Amino acid sequence: MSVADTVKSDLAVAMKAGDRDRVGALRLVLSELQKAAKEGDGDELAVLRRERKRRLDAAQAFRDGGRPELAAGEESEAELIAAYLPAELGDEELRAIVERAVAQSGAQSARDMGKVMPLAMSAVAGRADGRRVSQHVRELLG
Repeated sequence: MSVADTVKSDLAVAMKAGDRDRVGALRLVLSELQKAAKEGDGDELAVLRRERKRRLDAAQAFRDGGRPELAAGEESEAELIAAYLPAELGDEELRAIVERAVAQSGAQSARDMGKVMPLAMSAVAGRADGRRVSQHVRELLG
């Protein structure tokens, strides 16, 4: 079952339960998934990650603007989206992946970060944020 199908079934359940906030968030997510599929981008997880990041960025903007109630709404939508994403890698697992990528690329210094990042990101396969991967690469090469 694809992520879009799961979201559709969860949307139907939320509609029957009368959960307006959840229905609204799921409709937005489903719309983005369908739009990406229509455009030929079949990477549903990338769409979910992008939408989650948008919500988190909006929540931060609302907090900076003194609107914590709106930030809480965005954060709850981000949590809802995160439930459809695979589990994040732990720091130990991520560090091991980055160490293998550094060994494979033969990187010696921080200037070689461009060689390591593509290897590490492909091995991570969306289970960690690029910032976290970049941080571990810098620690190992720095």
